Amino acid sequence: MHNPFAEVIDESTDSKLIEQARNGSREALEKLILRHQAWIYNIAVRMVFHPEDAEEVTQEVLIKAITRLSTFQGESQFRTWLYRITTNHVLNMKRRGGERDPQTFSSYAAAINDTPDLDLPDPNTVPVDVPLLIEEAKISCTTGMLLCLDRTQRLIFTLGEIFGTSDRVGSEIMEMSVDNFRQCLSRARRDLYQFMHGQCGLVNSQNPCRCPKKTKGFINAGHVDPERLQFASEHLQQVKSLAAGTVRSIESALDEQYSAIFLEHPFLEPKDSITWLRRLLDQVEFKNGLHLN
Repeated sequence: MHNPFAEVIDESTDSKLIEQARNGSREALEKLILRHQAWIYNIAVRMVFHPEDAEEVTQEVLIKAITRLSTFQGESQFRTWLYRITTNHVLNMKRRGGERDPQTFSSYAAAINDTPDLDLPDPNTVPVDVPLLIEEAKISCTTGMLLCLDRTQRLIFTLGEIFGTSDRVGSEIMEMSVDNFRQCLSRARRDLYQFMHGQCGLVNSQNPCRCPKKTKGFINAGHVDPERLQFASEHLQQVKSLAAGTVRSIESALDEQYSAIFLEHPFLEPKDSITWLRRLLDQVEFKNGLHLN
């Protein structure tokens, strides 16, 4: 899969598709969007938590990008132009999804601690394998931790730590200095990893919190739905396999241990992405008088 956040990037394919799309090729526009759609969606998931809300955010970003494509003059890299639209949107959008109930690290810890430790569900009573439920609990919990960061920290952490975006590329997308990007990422790491060190058994064996112990409690509380998993799947690729071409220095071995948890998260794909993309193009074409063929 095309990785738009690599330090060195060949945008010749994007450039060809942009030119063809400007000349009215709907097929080229579809291909251009599909090269970036999943990356925008994965940013959105980490901003709002719920995949359904993330799909809505992704569509809003893509509508802006499609309707403004004629204004792209090549004065910057296309990835800079597109992901600036993305970052500006997610930093200024209305609250939705997991953001509707703002969390602090203190309130999040209290919610986890208030979830009772229970035995795992009987495998005969759930529709999926129990290890998959444990994985769903782990990913849900650690993704939810990101909501304790403010939006800017969350976005910079997603770009810099999860996607491995270099300080230079990240600063261009965020429209800030390299030093500022690096410092914001360092603060986000510090706040998140301090919380994990004091709370999460995945990184500190002295912590009592364990995903298997919390899984049934998360199910009972409605945070994990065995009938409809949001994150865990046996068929999804991990973020680290798709972001392998990015350059990111890890500050310490301990940071690398924490970072690995997020790099092992699945790289999610929007459901029926081609179907809703084509529906989106129909909508944009109708509202904006575009003529695609």
